[in-house]
Amino acid sequence: MSQLRGPASAGAPGPVRRRGAPPGVRAWAQALGAALAGIVTMSVVAALGLWAAGAADLPGGAFPSVVAATVLVAAGGSVGLSGDVGGLAQAGAALDVVPLSVTLAGALVTATLFLLPLRHRAVAGTGELLARVARTAVCWLVLLLLLTLAARHSFRITVGNDLADRIGAELGATPTVGFRAEVPATLGAGLLWILAVLASAFLVSRRAPLSPGLLRFQDSVRPPAFAMLLTLLCYVVIGLVIGIVELITKDHPAETFAVMFLGLPNLAWMALGIGTGGAWVGHVDKAIGLPLPHVLDQVLRAHGKRTLDLGALAGYDGRAWLLVAVAAVVLLVAAFTAAGRSPARRPAWRHAVEMAVALAVTLLAVGLLTRISAHYGLSLMGLGDLGGDLGGEVTLEPQLLRLVGVGLAWGLVTGFLGALPARRVRHPGAVENP
Repeated sequence: MSQLRGPASAGAPGPVRRRGAPPGVRAWAQALGAALAGIVTMSVVAALGLWAAGAADLPGGAFPSVVAATVLVAAGGSVGLSGDVGGLAQAGAALDVVPLSVTLAGALVTATLFLLPLRHRAVAGTGELLARVARTAVCWLVLLLLLTLAARHSFRITVGNDLADRIGAELGATPTVGFRAEVPATLGAGLLWILAVLASAFLVSRRAPLSPGLLRFQDSVRPPAFAMLLTLLCYVVIGLVIGIVELITKDHPAETFAVMFLGLPNLAWMALGIGTGGAWVGHVDKAIGLPLPHVLDQVLRAHGKRTLDLGALAGYDGRAWLLVAVAAVVLLVAAFTAAGRSPARRPAWRHAVEMAVALAVTLLAVGLLTRISAHYGLSLMGLGDLGGDLGGEVTLEPQLLRLVGVGLAWGLVTGFLGALPARRVRHPGAVENP
């Protein structure tokens, strides 16, 4: 009896206890980690770009609020601007531009960490995948909601004219500009943004598990989707190299640094669209603090709205025609990569069709993401803008049908040509037909 009440012998196996957090807690921790890492990355990139752009000197300690607002806009959120200059004057402001450097950094980090726990699995249940997406989306929305509380500020500004400033002070019309996040619109758009990022992660990744019902689509969707990601990232890398050269050789490093950390993909992906024959229509009225490359500023500053395409750029700088060669090389490499990741016996015409659809959709998205609409104006007693320094406007709108058309044409040609050499040189991880 004493042996029965005593401790178990050293050789007897005891109960097996799983160490670590429960699976549910671990899943929520992974979701929070992916969302938090994305927000932190976006905040760092936005802070660096805004600091280079001079936002750290804004009055009233507005810099943290401006960083929060920039992150929200980069994640699809909405930030409203308002102006108040007293009863005798009116101020109007509007800004609609996506800082795609911030957007791209957050999307890449969030998607990578979201897929990391799934990298060793080939198939996953639909319920499990939806649950992972839902947890990450919830964490993302909570973090966005916290940012909306910080993305609000108001401060006084000067109009750049000593006489106008004195008149405004005497009349009680000192301009005050404020901004604040629009919570419902921000959360709604932020939800769509995170869902699009996670869906894109499953589209481009070969190792991300799919539910059994979607496996039959992976050979026709994932290779061209990955080719488009490769294309966009190649253009960003090319733009980064050009930006580094500008930093070394030119005398405006702060402006170049600001463009790199705020709008590098905006310019790089526009170069893709213009190089394939696409176009934007826009106008630069007066400078309002949005840094633009010199050649774009020259084209858009002309009287009236101008079409920004290869012909317009080449009229100011003949090197613009190099954009065609860059587009041809990058898209051929992307098409070859897509064909190498596809089943070996797929015909070239099918590669061409898949590449055409993928490129058309990509250029459509590029056009929508690179729109710019920015305006600031001040008027006294309804008499319009007070002087050349008190108002400004920048607009840039894509010609979407033209972008889709050239995407289809270039996709067909490069998809077919890129598939021909891929018949001999197969990708080591090519997926064979089931």
